[in-house]
Amino acid sequence: MKRWLGKAETTLGNHSDRLNAINIFPVADGDTGTNLYLTVRAAAHAADAVTGSGTAAGQSTHPAADPHDVGAVLAQAGQVAMEQARGNSGTLFAVFLAAAAEPLAGHTRISSPLLAAALNRAQIRAWSALSDPVPGTMLSVMEAAARAAAAVDSAHDGDDSNQTLGLALDAAVEAALAAVVRTEDQLDALHAAHVVDAGGVGMLLILDCLRSAVLGEELQSELLDGLHGYDVQDPHIHVGMPRDEGVEVMCTISLSPLDAAMMRQRLDEMGDSVIMSQVGGAADAAGQYRWRVHVHVLDAGPAVALIRSLGEPTDISVSELAVPRDPQPQPATVAASVAATAAPSVAPAIAAENRNPDGHAR
Repeated sequence: MKRWLGKAETTLGNHSDRLNAINIFPVADGDTGTNLYLTVRAAAHAADAVTGSGTAAGQSTHPAADPHDVGAVLAQAGQVAMEQARGNSGTLFAVFLAAAAEPLAGHTRISSPLLAAALNRAQIRAWSALSDPVPGTMLSVMEAAARAAAAVDSAHDGDDSNQTLGLALDAAVEAALAAVVRTEDQLDALHAAHVVDAGGVGMLLILDCLRSAVLGEELQSELLDGLHGYDVQDPHIHVGMPRDEGVEVMCTISLSPLDAAMMRQRLDEMGDSVIMSQVGGAADAAGQYRWRVHVHVLDAGPAVALIRSLGEPTDISVSELAVPRDPQPQPATVAASVAATAAPSVAPAIAAENRNPDGHAR
Protein backbone atom coordinates (compact mmCIF):
# COMPACT_ATOMS: atom_id res chain seq x y z
CA MET A 1 0.00 0.00 0.00
CA LYS A 2 2.89 2.36 0.71
CA ARG A 3 4.40 1.42 -2.65
CA TRP A 4 1.03 2.09 -4.33
CA LEU A 5 0.70 5.61 -2.97
CA GLY A 6 4.36 6.36 -3.66
CA LYS A 7 3.94 5.26 -7.27
CA ALA A 8 0.77 7.33 -7.55
CA GLU A 9 2.56 10.41 -6.22
CA THR A 10 5.33 10.09 -8.80
CA THR A 11 2.97 9.26 -11.65
CA LEU A 12 0.60 12.14 -10.97
CA GLY A 13 3.57 14.50 -10.68
CA ASN A 14 4.67 13.39 -14.13
CA HIS A 15 1.17 13.68 -15.61
CA SER A 16 -0.09 16.78 -13.81
CA ASP A 17 0.53 19.13 -16.71
CA ARG A 18 -1.58 17.09 -19.14
CA LEU A 19 -4.32 16.58 -16.55
CA ASN A 20 -4.40 20.33 -15.99
CA ALA A 21 -4.52 20.89 -19.74
CA ILE A 22 -7.79 18.99 -20.22
CA ASN A 23 -9.44 20.09 -16.97
CA ILE A 24 -12.65 21.86 -18.04
CA PHE A 25 -15.27 20.26 -15.74
CA PRO A 26 -16.85 21.27 -13.39
CA VAL A 27 -14.89 24.48 -13.99
CA ALA A 28 -12.18 25.14 -16.56
CA ASP A 29 -9.55 26.13 -14.01
CA GLY A 30 -6.77 23.83 -15.15
CA ASP A 31 -5.80 22.50 -11.73
CA THR A 32 -7.03 18.90 -11.52
CA GLY A 33 -3.54 17.48 -12.01
CA THR A 34 -2.08 19.75 -9.35
CA ASN A 35 -4.88 19.07 -6.88
CA LEU A 36 -4.66 15.30 -7.29
CA TYR A 37 -0.88 15.35 -7.05
CA LEU A 38 -0.85 17.37 -3.83
CA THR A 39 -3.56 15.25 -2.21
CA VAL A 40 -1.95 11.95 -3.18
CA ARG A 41 1.40 13.29 -2.00
CA ALA A 42 -0.10 13.98 1.43
CA ALA A 43 -1.50 10.43 1.54
CA ALA A 44 1.77 8.88 0.41
CA HIS A 45 3.82 10.72 3.01
CA ALA A 46 1.36 9.80 5.76
CA ALA A 47 1.44 6.11 4.80
CA ASP A 48 5.21 6.11 4.48
CA ALA A 49 5.52 7.56 7.98
CA VAL A 50 3.61 4.67 9.57
CA THR A 51 6.08 2.62 11.61
CA GLY A 52 3.95 1.33 14.47
CA SER A 53 6.32 2.85 17.03
CA GLY A 54 4.64 6.25 17.24
CA THR A 55 2.58 8.70 15.32
CA ALA A 56 3.20 9.51 11.69
CA ALA A 57 5.85 12.14 11.19
CA GLY A 58 4.32 15.58 11.26
CA GLN A 59 0.91 14.13 12.17
CA SER A 60 1.07 14.11 15.95
CA THR A 61 -2.71 14.24 16.32
CA HIS A 62 -3.12 10.78 14.79
CA PRO A 63 -2.57 7.61 16.82
CA ALA A 64 0.02 5.14 15.63
CA ALA A 65 -1.21 2.69 13.02
CA ASP A 66 -0.20 -0.98 12.87
CA PRO A 67 2.19 -1.14 9.88
CA HIS A 68 1.06 -4.71 9.19
CA ASP A 69 -2.62 -3.77 9.01
CA VAL A 70 -3.53 -2.79 5.43
CA GLY A 71 -6.67 -0.98 6.55
CA ALA A 72 -4.93 0.91 9.34
CA VAL A 73 -2.19 2.19 7.04
CA LEU A 74 -4.69 3.34 4.43
CA ALA A 75 -7.00 4.83 7.06
CA GLN A 76 -4.21 7.05 8.33
CA ALA A 77 -3.25 8.00 4.78
CA GLY A 78 -6.89 8.72 3.97
CA GLN A 79 -7.40 10.90 7.03
CA VAL A 80 -4.35 13.01 6.31
CA ALA A 81 -5.35 13.24 2.64
CA MET A 82 -8.81 14.41 3.68
CA GLU A 83 -7.39 17.14 5.89
CA GLN A 84 -5.03 18.34 3.15
CA ALA A 85 -7.28 17.65 0.14
CA ARG A 86 -7.20 20.12 -2.72
CA GLY A 87 -10.09 20.86 -5.07
CA ASN A 88 -12.89 18.60 -6.25
CA SER A 89 -10.63 15.85 -7.50
CA GLY A 90 -8.36 15.76 -4.47
CA THR A 91 -11.29 15.76 -2.06
CA LEU A 92 -13.02 12.91 -3.90
CA PHE A 93 -9.81 10.87 -3.96
CA ALA A 94 -9.38 11.43 -0.21
CA VAL A 95 -12.95 10.25 0.37
CA PHE A 96 -12.24 7.23 -1.85
CA LEU A 97 -9.07 6.31 0.05
CA ALA A 98 -10.55 6.72 3.53
CA ALA A 99 -13.60 4.63 2.61
CA ALA A 100 -11.53 1.92 0.88
CA ALA A 101 -9.59 1.44 4.12
CA GLU A 102 -12.67 0.38 6.09
CA PRO A 103 -13.21 -3.17 4.71
CA LEU A 104 -9.45 -3.76 4.87
CA ALA A 105 -9.16 -3.09 8.61
CA GLY A 106 -7.48 -5.94 10.48
CA HIS A 107 -6.10 -7.61 7.35
CA THR A 108 -2.42 -8.07 6.63
CA ARG A 109 -2.81 -8.71 2.88
CA ILE A 110 -5.23 -7.75 0.16
CA SER A 111 -7.24 -10.31 -1.81
CA SER A 112 -9.84 -10.29 -4.56
CA PRO A 113 -12.81 -10.31 -2.14
CA LEU A 114 -11.25 -7.52 -0.07
CA LEU A 115 -10.38 -5.49 -3.18
CA ALA A 116 -13.97 -5.78 -4.41
CA ALA A 117 -15.33 -4.72 -1.03
CA ALA A 118 -12.89 -1.81 -0.72
CA LEU A 119 -13.55 -0.44 -4.20
CA ASN A 120 -17.30 -0.75 -3.74
CA ARG A 121 -17.29 1.02 -0.38
CA ALA A 122 -15.04 3.73 -1.81
CA GLN A 123 -17.13 4.49 -4.88
CA ILE A 124 -20.38 4.58 -2.90
CA ARG A 125 -18.88 6.99 -0.37
CA ALA A 126 -17.47 9.23 -3.09
CA TRP A 127 -20.81 9.41 -4.93
CA SER A 128 -22.61 10.25 -1.69
CA ALA A 129 -20.11 12.93 -0.66
CA LEU A 130 -21.17 15.17 -3.56
CA SER A 131 -24.50 16.95 -3.31
CA ASP A 132 -25.05 16.79 -7.07
CA PRO A 133 -22.96 13.93 -8.51
CA VAL A 134 -23.02 13.34 -12.26
CA PRO A 135 -21.72 10.55 -14.51
CA GLY A 136 -18.82 11.27 -16.80
CA THR A 137 -16.41 12.14 -13.99
CA MET A 138 -13.93 10.28 -11.80
CA LEU A 139 -16.99 8.94 -9.95
CA SER A 140 -17.90 6.90 -13.04
CA VAL A 141 -14.35 5.55 -13.22
CA MET A 142 -14.45 4.50 -9.56
CA GLU A 143 -17.80 2.78 -10.08
CA ALA A 144 -16.68 0.92 -13.21
CA ALA A 145 -13.53 -0.37 -11.48
CA ALA A 146 -15.56 -1.53 -8.48
CA ARG A 147 -18.10 -3.36 -10.63
CA ALA A 148 -15.37 -5.12 -12.60
CA ALA A 149 -13.55 -6.26 -9.46
CA ALA A 150 -16.82 -7.50 -7.98
CA ALA A 151 -17.58 -9.48 -11.15
CA VAL A 152 -14.22 -11.27 -10.97
CA ASP A 153 -14.70 -11.99 -7.28
CA SER A 154 -18.17 -13.41 -7.93
CA ALA A 155 -16.99 -15.51 -10.88
CA HIS A 156 -14.29 -17.09 -8.71
CA ASP A 157 -16.53 -17.67 -5.67
CA GLY A 158 -14.55 -15.44 -3.35
CA ASP A 159 -11.20 -17.11 -4.05
CA ASP A 160 -8.51 -15.20 -2.13
CA SER A 161 -5.50 -16.40 -4.12
CA ASN A 162 -2.97 -14.00 -5.57
CA GLN A 163 -3.89 -15.20 -9.06
CA THR A 164 -7.51 -14.13 -8.67
CA LEU A 165 -6.39 -10.84 -7.15
CA GLY A 166 -4.35 -10.23 -10.30
CA LEU A 167 -7.37 -10.93 -12.47
CA ALA A 168 -9.48 -8.55 -10.41
CA LEU A 169 -6.89 -5.77 -10.66
CA ASP A 170 -6.55 -6.28 -14.43
CA ALA A 171 -10.32 -6.12 -14.81
CA ALA A 172 -10.62 -3.01 -12.63
CA VAL A 173 -8.04 -1.08 -14.67
CA GLU A 174 -9.52 -2.23 -17.98
CA ALA A 175 -13.00 -1.15 -16.88
CA ALA A 176 -11.64 2.16 -15.59
CA LEU A 177 -10.07 2.86 -18.99
CA ALA A 178 -13.35 2.13 -20.76
CA ALA A 179 -15.13 4.44 -18.34
CA VAL A 180 -12.64 7.22 -19.06
CA VAL A 181 -13.27 6.90 -22.80
CA ARG A 182 -17.03 7.13 -22.18
CA THR A 183 -16.73 10.38 -20.21
CA GLU A 184 -16.34 12.37 -23.42
CA ASP A 185 -19.91 11.57 -24.43
CA GLN A 186 -21.42 11.77 -20.95
CA LEU A 187 -20.84 15.47 -20.33
CA ASP A 188 -21.74 18.16 -22.85
CA ALA A 189 -18.69 20.27 -21.99
CA LEU A 190 -16.31 17.39 -22.65
CA HIS A 191 -18.11 16.38 -25.84
CA ALA A 192 -17.93 19.92 -27.22
CA ALA A 193 -14.21 20.20 -26.41
CA HIS A 194 -13.51 16.65 -27.67
CA VAL A 195 -11.64 15.62 -24.52
CA VAL A 196 -12.01 13.04 -21.77
CA ASP A 197 -12.46 13.96 -18.12
CA ALA A 198 -9.26 14.99 -16.33
CA GLY A 199 -10.29 13.58 -12.96
CA GLY A 200 -11.25 10.31 -14.60
CA VAL A 201 -7.80 9.99 -16.19
CA GLY A 202 -6.18 10.76 -12.85
CA MET A 203 -8.22 8.03 -11.17
CA LEU A 204 -7.25 5.60 -13.95
CA LEU A 205 -3.58 6.34 -13.30
CA ILE A 206 -4.06 5.79 -9.56
CA LEU A 207 -5.72 2.42 -10.18
CA ASP A 208 -2.96 1.34 -12.56
CA CYS A 209 -0.44 2.28 -9.87
CA LEU A 210 -2.33 -0.02 -7.47
CA ARG A 211 -2.19 -2.85 -10.00
CA SER A 212 1.52 -2.23 -10.57
CA ALA A 213 2.37 -2.11 -6.85
CA VAL A 214 0.41 -5.24 -5.90
CA LEU A 215 1.47 -7.38 -8.85
CA GLY A 216 5.06 -6.14 -9.00
CA GLU A 217 4.66 -5.20 -12.65
CA GLU A 218 5.49 -2.02 -14.56
CA LEU A 219 2.86 0.61 -15.23
CA GLN A 220 1.08 0.15 -18.53
CA SER A 221 2.78 2.81 -20.64
CA GLU A 222 0.27 2.47 -23.48
CA LEU A 223 -2.73 2.91 -21.19
CA LEU A 224 -3.41 6.53 -22.17
CA ASP A 225 -2.66 6.20 -25.88
CA GLY A 226 -5.45 7.69 -27.99
CA LEU A 227 -7.33 9.44 -25.18
CA HIS A 228 -8.72 12.60 -26.74
CA GLY A 229 -6.87 15.73 -25.71
CA TYR A 230 -4.16 13.87 -23.84
CA ASP A 231 -1.33 13.73 -26.37
CA VAL A 232 1.62 15.94 -25.54
CA GLN A 233 1.18 17.96 -28.71
CA ASP A 234 -2.44 18.79 -27.84
CA PRO A 235 -3.02 22.35 -26.57
CA HIS A 236 -4.05 23.32 -23.07
CA ILE A 237 -7.78 23.03 -23.68
CA HIS A 238 -8.75 24.91 -20.53
CA VAL A 239 -6.96 28.09 -21.66
CA GLY A 240 -9.53 28.68 -24.39
CA MET A 241 -12.54 28.13 -22.15
CA PRO A 242 -14.57 30.95 -20.54
CA ARG A 243 -13.09 32.06 -17.21
CA ASP A 244 -15.13 30.98 -14.21
CA GLU A 245 -16.11 33.58 -11.67
CA GLY A 246 -16.18 32.88 -7.97
CA VAL A 247 -14.07 31.09 -5.41
CA GLU A 248 -13.50 27.66 -3.92
CA VAL A 249 -13.95 27.47 -0.15
CA MET A 250 -12.58 24.52 1.82
CA CYS A 251 -12.21 23.73 5.51
CA THR A 252 -12.38 21.07 8.20
CA ILE A 253 -14.99 21.49 10.93
CA SER A 254 -16.65 19.52 13.76
CA LEU A 255 -20.44 19.34 13.44
CA SER A 256 -23.36 17.39 14.79
CA PRO A 257 -25.22 15.31 12.16
CA LEU A 258 -28.05 17.86 12.23
CA ASP A 259 -25.73 20.83 11.72
CA ALA A 260 -23.89 18.96 8.96
CA ALA A 261 -27.17 18.37 7.12
CA MET A 262 -28.08 22.04 7.59
CA MET A 263 -24.71 23.17 6.28
CA ARG A 264 -24.98 20.98 3.20
CA GLN A 265 -28.46 22.33 2.44
CA ARG A 266 -27.40 25.96 2.88
CA LEU A 267 -24.24 25.52 0.81
CA ASP A 268 -26.28 23.87 -1.95
CA GLU A 269 -28.40 27.03 -2.03
CA MET A 270 -25.34 29.31 -2.14
CA GLY A 271 -23.21 27.54 -4.72
CA ASP A 272 -22.31 24.23 -6.32
CA SER A 273 -19.72 21.44 -6.25
CA VAL A 274 -20.60 20.87 -2.60
CA ILE A 275 -18.62 17.98 -1.10
CA MET A 276 -18.95 16.99 2.55
CA SER A 277 -17.44 13.87 4.04
CA GLN A 278 -16.48 12.76 7.53
CA VAL A 279 -12.84 12.81 8.56
CA GLY A 280 -12.44 9.78 10.79
CA GLY A 281 -15.36 7.76 12.07
CA ALA A 282 -15.81 8.49 15.77
CA ALA A 283 -17.80 11.31 17.35
CA ASP A 284 -16.25 13.47 20.03
CA ALA A 285 -17.60 13.89 23.57
CA ALA A 286 -20.14 16.45 22.32
CA GLY A 287 -21.49 14.05 19.70
CA GLN A 288 -19.86 15.94 16.84
CA TYR A 289 -18.04 14.47 13.84
CA ARG A 290 -15.22 16.09 11.89
CA TRP A 291 -16.09 17.00 8.32
CA ARG A 292 -14.14 18.12 5.28
CA VAL A 293 -16.13 20.77 3.43
CA HIS A 294 -15.74 21.98 -0.18
CA VAL A 295 -17.91 24.40 -2.18
CA HIS A 296 -17.75 26.76 -5.18
CA VAL A 297 -19.49 30.10 -4.58
CA LEU A 298 -19.52 33.52 -6.22
CA ASP A 299 -18.69 35.29 -2.95
CA ALA A 300 -16.77 33.69 -0.08
CA GLY A 301 -18.28 35.99 2.57
CA PRO A 302 -21.69 34.36 3.09
CA ALA A 303 -20.26 30.83 2.87
CA VAL A 304 -17.53 31.53 5.42
CA ALA A 305 -20.06 33.26 7.69
CA LEU A 306 -22.34 30.22 7.52
CA ILE A 307 -19.46 27.88 8.33
CA ARG A 308 -18.36 29.97 11.30
CA SER A 309 -21.93 30.23 12.59
CA LEU A 310 -22.05 26.44 12.99
CA GLY A 311 -18.60 25.76 14.40
CA GLU A 312 -14.90 26.61 14.45
CA PRO A 313 -13.34 25.67 11.11
CA THR A 314 -9.67 24.78 10.69
CA ASP A 315 -7.55 24.61 7.54
CA ILE A 316 -9.92 27.10 5.93
CA SER A 317 -8.89 28.29 2.47
CA VAL A 318 -10.40 30.54 -0.19
CA SER A 319 -9.04 30.25 -3.72
CA GLU A 320 -10.08 31.93 -6.96
CA LEU A 321 -11.56 29.59 -9.55
CA ALA A 322 -10.22 31.73 -12.38
CA VAL A 323 -6.60 30.78 -11.71
CA PRO A 324 -3.85 32.62 -13.59
CA ARG A 325 -3.26 31.03 -16.99
CA ASP A 326 0.27 32.28 -17.51
CA PRO A 327 2.31 29.06 -17.83
CA GLN A 328 5.45 30.83 -16.53
CA PRO A 329 6.36 30.63 -12.81
CA GLN A 330 5.22 33.55 -10.70
CA PRO A 331 7.62 35.93 -8.88
CA ALA A 332 9.40 34.44 -5.92
CA THR A 333 7.07 33.93 -2.96
CA VAL A 334 6.79 31.47 -0.15
CA ALA A 335 4.48 29.39 -2.35
CA ALA A 336 6.92 29.51 -5.24
CA SER A 337 9.76 28.28 -3.03
CA VAL A 338 7.59 25.38 -1.89
CA ALA A 339 6.68 24.65 -5.49
CA ALA A 340 10.32 24.43 -6.46
CA THR A 341 10.69 21.30 -4.35
CA ALA A 342 7.83 19.53 -6.14
CA ALA A 343 7.77 17.64 -9.41
CA PRO A 344 8.84 20.03 -12.24
CA SER A 345 5.58 19.70 -14.15
CA VAL A 346 3.50 20.86 -11.21
CA ALA A 347 5.72 23.61 -9.79
CA PRO A 348 4.16 26.61 -11.62
CA ALA A 349 0.66 25.40 -10.90
CA ILE A 350 1.41 24.86 -7.21
CA ALA A 351 2.72 28.40 -6.94
CA ALA A 352 -0.53 29.73 -8.40
CA GLU A 353 -2.71 27.38 -6.39
CA ASN A 354 -1.16 28.43 -3.09
CA ARG A 355 -2.15 32.09 -3.46
CA ASN A 356 -5.18 33.59 -1.81
CA PRO A 357 -7.45 35.80 -3.94
CA ASP A 358 -5.50 38.87 -2.83
CA GLY A 359 -2.35 37.42 -4.43
CA HIS A 360 -0.51 36.68 -1.19
CA ALA A 361 0.89 33.26 -0.49
CA ARG A 362 -1.00 31.12 2.02
